[in-house]
Amino acid sequence: MKKKIAVIGSGFSGLSAAAYAAKQGHDVHVFEKNSEIGGRARHFKTDNGYTFDMGPSWYWMPDIIESFFSDFGYKSSDFYELVSLNPQFEMVFSDSVMNIPHEYDDMKILFEEIEKGGGEQLDLFMKDARYKYEIGMKNFVNKPCHSWFEFFSFTIAKSALKLDLLTDFKSFVRKYFNDPRLIMLMEFPVIFLGAAPKDIPALYSLMNYGGYKLGTWYPMGGFSKIIEAIKRIAQEKGATIHCNASVNKINIVEGKVSTLEVNNQFLDFDTVISSADYHHTESQLLEKKFRNYDEYYWEKRVFAPSCLIYYLGFNRKIPNLKHHTLFFEHDLDLHTEEIYTIKKWPTAPLFYACCPSKTDDSVAPEGAENLFLLMPLAPGLQDSEAMREKYFEEMISRLEKHTNTNNLKSFIEYKRSYCVNDFQDDYNAYKGNAYGLANTLKQTAVLKPSLKNKKINNLFYTGQLTVPGPGVPPALISGKIAALEATLK
Repeated sequence: MKKKIAVIGSGFSGLSAAAYAAKQGHDVHVFEKNSEIGGRARHFKTDNGYTFDMGPSWYWMPDIIESFFSDFGYKSSDFYELVSLNPQFEMVFSDSVMNIPHEYDDMKILFEEIEKGGGEQLDLFMKDARYKYEIGMKNFVNKPCHSWFEFFSFTIAKSALKLDLLTDFKSFVRKYFNDPRLIMLMEFPVIFLGAAPKDIPALYSLMNYGGYKLGTWYPMGGFSKIIEAIKRIAQEKGATIHCNASVNKINIVEGKVSTLEVNNQFLDFDTVISSADYHHTESQLLEKKFRNYDEYYWEKRVFAPSCLIYYLGFNRKIPNLKHHTLFFEHDLDLHTEEIYTIKKWPTAPLFYACCPSKTDDSVAPEGAENLFLLMPLAPGLQDSEAMREKYFEEMISRLEKHTNTNNLKSFIEYKRSYCVNDFQDDYNAYKGNAYGLANTLKQTAVLKPSLKNKKINNLFYTGQLTVPGPGVPPALISGKIAALEATLK
């Protein structure tokens, strides 16, 4: 039966849900509160010729993204050119710099140079990580997670012990490597999963495989090209996208969604999929009696970081800088403790610099540089311009030291900051979080917020606060699962 389906929000999960639901022949309408689509993956252009991706910048797990396009009879190359980055990225330590090569054999050589036997240990690590990737990304993440019984298959049961769900990531990495630089390199990918490595299951070594082994890529033109591609597919399948369309309330009649209040108009729908912030959807759009979770529940969840971002345009090229650079001169454990345990502005922060103009001439004027700086921090912090500027000064100083460039600030012709308050204002993000819920063992699979409203049989949720979790590939999968569930009823 053809249904009229509303999707709230147009990030990766919302557009994915819209595309899959429209593919099944349903009448799909996407409502986006902002003036442009993309959610955290929005982009903006400046009057002086810069184009900035506002969110995702790491193109990992290319096979998962390719699988999305394949479901609609396309390839990513039908929409954008994908470039392999070499080096994949650069890590700056207090006493050295490490470039991570694209070719795996070269990576083994690097590991061997840093630590005797490191190449062989990397092989063993990646063999294990590949197994987890193939089981996790092809079996685990595609479940709606209504019940643990969904995981009682022969394949998953046979794999349970090998998935290391009860081993923490920090201990797991140290089984293979001793050099602190290699340890930091292997631990880096889980920072954005929302907890310190000691609190993340070793299952997530699958991220090392999905990144380092499958490579780090860049879509020419920026991540907005992926959003535009998904939008085009959804529209080709019949979905209608409405921008500047704020959903003010979800109205319930006899246990079912009856209407959405959009820009103060009431619109009828048979089913609703919300890819807006889960907490916002429940606390602001639903009456209290229809919510899955109360405020106490959300207060007790472990959230992934927020972040401080600076979008910068320089009117000259910056030497000695790669597309991706990680500034890890300080203690990773201290920074993660201050994010997840103490919850304060960092004492000695780590940060990340992305300079896509090193790869893509289209994102900056000729002879200029497009750069954004990102520093992870605890959600819910008191955000102020003074605090932003304090850390901007530190990041610029460390950037100058690394690139051996004096007075970089004098070459800035565009500057914009983005932090906790902006995540709250633009995305209704709970405590200004940037990356959703932490993927701790107690917040995995069935233990994540439910994909389905338990009191309303035609309201579903998708995105980084429900299954399977944060990140671009998981968001695409989340949209697919939500669409399938919503259209079964």
